[in-house]
Amino acid sequence: MYARILVLFLWLHGLLGQSIPHRGPHPSVPDVEGDLLFLLDSSGSVSYYEFSRVKEFIADLLRPFTFGPHDVQTSVVHISTTPTMEFPFDRYLSSGAVQHAIRGIQQVMGDTNTGKALSFAKEKLFTGEAGARPDVPKALVWVTDGFSTDDVSRPMQALKDLGVTVFIVSTGRGNYLELSAAASQPPEKHLHFVDVDDLPIIIKELRDSVTDVIQAKRLRATEISSDSFHLVWPKLLARNTGYYVLEYAPTGEPRRKLTTQLTGDHTTVLVGGLVPQTTYEVALVPESNERYIPPQTTRVTTLEEVISPARVLISESKPHSVRVSWSPTPESVASYQVLYGPLPANSVKLLVVDGSQNSTVLENLAANSTYLVTVSAIYKSGKERALSAKACTQEENSKVKHLRFEDLGPHTLKASWDPADGDVLGYRVRCRRQAGPSNLLSVSPQIHSVLLSNLTAGSTNKVCVKPVYKNLPGKGLCRMVRMQPASQVRSYRHRPRA
Repeated sequence: MYARILVLFLWLHGLLGQSIPHRGPHPSVPDVEGDLLFLLDSSGSVSYYEFSRVKEFIADLLRPFTFGPHDVQTSVVHISTTPTMEFPFDRYLSSGAVQHAIRGIQQVMGDTNTGKALSFAKEKLFTGEAGARPDVPKALVWVTDGFSTDDVSRPMQALKDLGVTVFIVSTGRGNYLELSAAASQPPEKHLHFVDVDDLPIIIKELRDSVTDVIQAKRLRATEISSDSFHLVWPKLLARNTGYYVLEYAPTGEPRRKLTTQLTGDHTTVLVGGLVPQTTYEVALVPESNERYIPPQTTRVTTLEEVISPARVLISESKPHSVRVSWSPTPESVASYQVLYGPLPANSVKLLVVDGSQNSTVLENLAANSTYLVTVSAIYKSGKERALSAKACTQEENSKVKHLRFEDLGPHTLKASWDPADGDVLGYRVRCRRQAGPSNLLSVSPQIHSVLLSNLTAGSTNKVCVKPVYKNLPGKGLCRMVRMQPASQVRSYRHRPRA
């Protein structure tokens, strides 16, 4: 009897083992200490399915971390019409509690006001009232579908100026130039574009990058560029207990060593004026008047020199304006000169843009025209680099004028209009009936009237006429019209515009 039960158990175990994958334990991430904030798009632009997948992604990303007042702390802020905090940093201090809290997050809906959420993060979440710690590394992970209804660049830069490392995961069609400017540098390490169903693919890479930021008890470099990097270290001194001596030199060239002295309340410093693609040996020596603190060292390799502009993008094309964007925007560029003129004419205009900007709008352009746009980077060293692109303005779009109705009986109506301006491809006429289904008619550009039949006697209907252009739909003109009752003689009636 027992033998049969054992055989049955082993058979079921083997069967279930083949059909149900076993999730093994995640290796823990050692020696990390930092505040990790998730900016979660909880607006109505995200579907319930996408929101659920993002929650799973965050939970899996955090699973190996150890949580506590001397380890990792995490918080979640909802992006919505008004930002809200799901929980503060110091509420959940165990992995199980964090996992349970994330699974219980509910979508808020509303607008996608990411800029407000970032300002909220700066003012509220990186302060003691939300459980944040003043002397630990801080990282922000923004999961977005690529859309925001307000400005993101300024509040994001304010957070980065406070030493926050910004990671961005875009699950939609976000603007690469805007998101790469918002993320910490280099974007290859801090910006991910991935479909919501493929989020698990980037978990390990993103977790490793976050771990590099919040590694505790050591000197480390962030925001590495071709000619600079930020150094960050844990608080070892106070202003009245000592000072730091910072030394750095290219590897193997001790004669080129540079030394600077920092007050004891420093925990970060920008090191600039470096040579691209060069490895530097860095030493931070705490000089304490109370006790001996050993030096901290690290090795940092600057990136390849950034050549700008490497790409020029034309967007937001309108009849009389276009937006010109370029990237990257290295600190070594003092300004950008944007030359533009219509083709094939020879007239050219010049627009000068500050070196910190990555786009501008060209205005007062001719409709339905092609322009040659050249963006020149003027480096602080005096050298220049230029890149050109063609920009096409949209056709002039306009609405139809003087929409009129002629009553041809209790069930038939004739709608007429004056032609719209520009190169019209045709007209779309929509009749929204008070009773019965709506109908849509498309007519050629030479036709400026249609017959609407089978209307209900005595009903009120909405008729809209919209011109169609090659690159941009025109603006529609709508009127309400009341059909005559079947018992009345023919007469023309219409109501004023809705």
